[in-house]
Amino acid sequence: MKLSLTALLAATVAVPAGLASAETLTIQTSFNAGDFSTQYLTETWLPKISEMTDGRVEIVLTPNGSVVPSKETPEAVAAGVLDGDFTSVNYFSGLEPAYAIMGDLISGYDTPEQMLGFCKDGGGEAMMQKAADSVTDGEVHVVACGPYSREALPARTPIRTFDDLQGKKIRSPEGLAAAVFQAAGASPVSIPFSEVFGALEKGIVDAADASAYVNNDATGLHDVAPYPLYPGIHSMPSMQFTINTEKWEALSVEDQAALKTWWYDAMFAMAGEVNRLDKELAERDSAGGKIEVIDWAQADRDKLRVVAREQWEEYATKSELAQEALDANLAYMKEIGLFKE
Repeated sequence: MKLSLTALLAATVAVPAGLASAETLTIQTSFNAGDFSTQYLTETWLPKISEMTDGRVEIVLTPNGSVVPSKETPEAVAAGVLDGDFTSVNYFSGLEPAYAIMGDLISGYDTPEQMLGFCKDGGGEAMMQKAADSVTDGEVHVVACGPYSREALPARTPIRTFDDLQGKKIRSPEGLAAAVFQAAGASPVSIPFSEVFGALEKGIVDAADASAYVNNDATGLHDVAPYPLYPGIHSMPSMQFTINTEKWEALSVEDQAALKTWWYDAMFAMAGEVNRLDKELAERDSAGGKIEVIDWAQADRDKLRVVAREQWEEYATKSELAQEALDANLAYMKEIGLFKE
């Protein structure tokens, strides 16, 4: 692979700069082909990469599972099967417990922008790189990381306060999310995402860890769960943007900087756009009279965060890297005022 890359670079140098072809990177995402995020990035942000690198770099995004299953993207990027990935790191918690802490610190951050700040300026990138190194032996470079949305919580019965969680059956993925709900007095139920609508409709669950408000609206969840909690109280899944280390090192320093800047600019913009759409839909629904949009008081959010922290700390005992990841998050959360001590 090194030999072929060297030959390619030599050939590129021999071509006049204006005629050199762009380096096209194939990046697998954990988005579905028809998702808002896929369309938004493809239409609005992919063209900007060519502009920011003077045509030297282009990216092709492929949908979830198009080349390899999402949980296998780190190995695929390391092997050069993929040039990189743009994936929710929750998929990798089975490879290293630190990914669960880095992927979704349940009930931790209040906004995607806060967690993006942790990745960009608070040590999150370096922590994600350590997690990547632990499973790929340095063959994957973490360019950037962070979430773009906070998920709402559609509910078929009102959950207006922290105390209202008591006894509620809540669809939740296994792991850290389920542990937090259980510690808060709810009963987590593990069912596939495809069965969420039917489970809410039939009363198998009272609420569901599903997706952003805009996505829940699109799939009709509020027809059977007319008491959505928004802004959400729990999940904010973080993404990673990685590139095969050999591919990354072949890029110029200027293009490396451009890709990092591009990704964070795109994620902050997408977070703002999703928030705008979520807010518009929530206001529309509140005014319509058929849906009661519930916004927890800060005191109730703080209670859940205290309970969640106990579960984070217990989960962090699963590996030294998981503990280091939690310590890094807590230090940044204290710095921005989410915890006093």
